[in-house]
Formats: sequence, structure tokens, C-alpha cells
Amino acid sequence: MQAINYLDLNVEKLGIDLLSLSGSKIEGAGRVGVLYKKKSVSLATIFGGGDQEMGLRPGTENLPEILKFSKALKLAQKNKEKESKCLTKLRDYFLRTLDVRTSDVQRPIVNGDLKNRLPNNINITFPKIPSDLLVLELSAKGIMASSKSACKSSRKEGSYVIDAIRNSEARLQSSISLASGYEIGGLRFSMGSKTAKADINYTIKTLSEILQKLKKWYN
Repeated sequence: MQAINYLDLNVEKLGIDLLSLSGSKIEGAGRVGVLYKKKSVSLATIFGGGDQEMGLRPGTENLPEILKFSKALKLAQKNKEKESKCLTKLRDYFLRTLDVRTSDVQRPIVNGDLKNRLPNNINITFPKIPSDLLVLELSAKGIMASSKSACKSSRKEGSYVIDAIRNSEARLQSSISLASGYEIGGLRFSMGSKTAKADINYTIKTLSEILQKLKKWYN
């Protein structure tokens, strides 16, 4: 859950019954996760055995990692407003500059709302260019991006989430390449506290060069 670093996690205000949080989403949080459960919600036992974890699963609790998570979560929530403002500026700079740099080749389409999104999230589509191809090209230049979630990475289909939120213009343009057997998905970049403007500039420069090289895909 990327929102853990940037949104208010007041479960009462949000009206949440169940909320899962992963330590992998917070810097320095360790290798644990959290499941919040409203008292009125009943859960089935996952494994039989000991009565740890309120009888839901056995096993010794990983106390050191739990403490790491607790400290990291408190820090993330404390800094969320400052971090959000910084990353929002970088995100908007990325989109604005990329649009200008690629205007003579192929302009990106932003997947999702421009304002109502997490500050660290950039998800774009280049019509007619397979996102998996762009991921490979960027990786060769030392830039890590993704075309779908890790749990769906082995599947040939594109992201069903992007497919659901993509606007009609992107869907219409992408249908040309889909007919040829290529999946035009979303290209996702995630930023963090260590992301600098220099990183953004290098990514934009590299992506512009890749698009020039891949003209055969959309000419």
C-alpha cells in the first residue's frame, strides 16, 4: 500500500474495516506487515496450531522487525505532508518536462487523474509502444520502471487497473497495436525521499532517446 507514506491513516475517519500495510513500502520498516481489523469483523484462522496473533496463525512473533516497522511508520506519518509537497513538485516537473521533450516524437498520456493521485506515482502510456519494451530499454540504462504489479509480472496481459482507468483517447489509440498482438500498458515510475531532480532529468533524457530509437513502432 503506497498510501502508507503520504495519506492520513485514521481508520475511524476513513471508515475502514480491514487495512493491510507492508513494511516493504516504508524505508527502514523491516520485513513485516500489519493487518488492521475492526473489532466487529470476524476472520477465519489461516493455519492451525498456536494461539499467537489472536489465534489466526501460529509462529513466534518477529518482535525486532515489528519494532522497526512501528518506528518507521511513525516517522513516515510525521513527515508525510513535507514529503508529499516535495514529491508532488518533482512529479509535476517530470510530466511537464517529458511532455515538452517528447512533443516532436510522441507525447505521453497520463493514466489516472492529474491531481487525485499519490505524489510519488507517475503512470504514463505511449500509444502504440509496448510498455514491457520500454521497461527493458530503461533497465539497460539503469532506470527501474514497471509495466504492471510484481504479482502480475508473469502474465502477458497488461494491467487491468490501468485498463480500467485509462481514458477513451488512450484506449482508442492503443487498440491499433493490440490488434497486432502487443499489449500497450502503463509505464510506472515511483519516487521516494532520495529521488533528486537530477534523477528526473536523466530519466527524461533517456526516455526521449529511447522513443527516438523506437520510431518504427509508431510510424
